[in-house]
Amino acid sequence: MHRPLDLITDPIPKLLTRLTVPVATGFFFNTMFNVVDTFYGGLISTQALAALSLSFPLFFIILAVGAGTSMGATALIGHALGADKQEEAELYAAQAIAFTLLHAALLTAAGFAASPALFRLLGASGEYLSLALEYMNVMFGGTLFFLANYALNAMLNASGDTKSFRNFLVIGFFLNLGLDPWFLYGGAGVPALGLAGIALATVAVQALGTLYLLRRVVRTGLLSRRTWQLLMPQREPFRRLMGQGFPASLNMMTVALGIFVITWFAGRFSKEAVAAYGIGTRIEQIALLPAMGLNVAVLSLTAQNFGAGRLGRVQETVRTAFRVGQLMMLAGTALVFLLAGPLMGLFTRDAGVVTAGVQLLRVESLVLGAYVILYVNNSALQGLQRPAFALWIGLFRQIAAPVPVFWLLSFGLGWGLPGIWWGVFLVTWSAAAISVIYTRRILRLLVAEADAALAQNGNGAAAP
Repeated sequence: MHRPLDLITDPIPKLLTRLTVPVATGFFFNTMFNVVDTFYGGLISTQALAALSLSFPLFFIILAVGAGTSMGATALIGHALGADKQEEAELYAAQAIAFTLLHAALLTAAGFAASPALFRLLGASGEYLSLALEYMNVMFGGTLFFLANYALNAMLNASGDTKSFRNFLVIGFFLNLGLDPWFLYGGAGVPALGLAGIALATVAVQALGTLYLLRRVVRTGLLSRRTWQLLMPQREPFRRLMGQGFPASLNMMTVALGIFVITWFAGRFSKEAVAAYGIGTRIEQIALLPAMGLNVAVLSLTAQNFGAGRLGRVQETVRTAFRVGQLMMLAGTALVFLLAGPLMGLFTRDAGVVTAGVQLLRVESLVLGAYVILYVNNSALQGLQRPAFALWIGLFRQIAAPVPVFWLLSFGLGWGLPGIWWGVFLVTWSAAAISVIYTRRILRLLVAEADAALAQNGNGAAAP
C-alpha cells in the first residue's frame, strides 16, 4: 500500500499528480455520466434534449450550493489539520453536515416553487415546459443527496483523499449506464418514466454514493460518535462556513446565471442553438477534466500549507499548477478544434444543432487555457481563505461583461450566433488576466506580512 500523502512535506509536483489524477479520473466518469443522460435524452426527441439543456442552469444552482459549501469546508478543515488542530477539524466537519441539511431543505422547497417561472422566463412553454419540469422536479427531490456528497467529499479532500470520491463517480457511471435505459423505457416492474426516469437514475446513484462516502469519512476520524454532540448549529463555525462557502456558492451561481444569459441569447436564434450549447458544454467539460483535478489539488494543498505557515509551498503550488495546466490544455485545444464536427455528431444527427455546435467548439477550444488560469487562482485564494475575489470576477465574466458584449457582437455588429461564442472568448481571457494580477498581489502581501512578523520576533525569514 502507498503511505498516506503528507501535504505539508511531500514534493509539490508529486502531490499535484497524486491528487489531480484521481479527481480528473472521477470527473471524467462524472462527465460521461452526464453524456449518457444527454444521449438518452436525444433518443426521446430534440425537444427533450433542449429541455435537458434548459434544465441545466437550475440544476447548476444545486451544484453551486454544494460546491461552495464543499470549498469552504475544505479550506477550514484543511487549515485546521495543517495547524494540527484535530478537534477543530472535527467541529467544522460536523457543522458542515448541519449546514448541508439546512440548505438542502431550503433549496428543495425553493426549487419546486420557482422552477416553472424560471423556465417560462427562458422561453419554455407547452410540451417544452412540461419536459423541463418533469426532469427538474425529480432532481430537486434529490437535493439532499447531492449536497451531502459535496460535504463528505470536502472532508476527504481536506485529508488528502481524492480517491474515494473518484471511486464513487466511476461506480456511479456504470450504475447510471444500466439505470438510464431501464427507467426511461421501463421493464421488470418499473413503468416507462421517460425524461423523469433519467433524473431518477441520477438521484438513485447519488443516494448510494452518500452511504459509501459517509463510510469513508468515518475512517478519517473527522466523523465519529462525538459528531452527534457537535451537529447542533453553532454561531461561530456557521459564520466561518458561511464566510468561506457563501462567496464560493455565489461564484458558482454566477456560472448558472451565465448559462442563463448564454441560453437566453442563443434562444433568440433557435432551439437548435440551445441544444448545441448544451452538447458543447458537455464536450467542453471533458476537455477541462485535468483542470478540474488541478482545482481540487490546489485547494487542498493551499489550505493545509497555509495552515502550517508554509507560504513558499503555496507559491510553488500555484506556479507548478499553471505550467502543468497550460501544457494539458494545449492538447485539449487541438483535439476539440480539429474534432468539433465528429464530436457533435456523437450526440445528434440534427444538421442545425451540429452546425451551431461546431462553431461553438472551435471558439471554445481557444478559451481552455483561460479556464485553467481562473480555476487555479480561485482555488488558491479559497485555500488562503480569501474567497470574495472569485465572486467578483465571476460576476464580471458571467453577467456584467457578457450581456453588453454578446449584444454588441451578435446584434450591434451583426455577427449573429457566433458573436455569443466570441464574446465568451473575450470575456474569459480578460477575467483570467485580472485574476493573475490579483492572486500574485495577495501572495506577495502574505509573504511580506509573514516575513515582517518573523523579523519582529527575531526569528529570521519565513519558512519555505
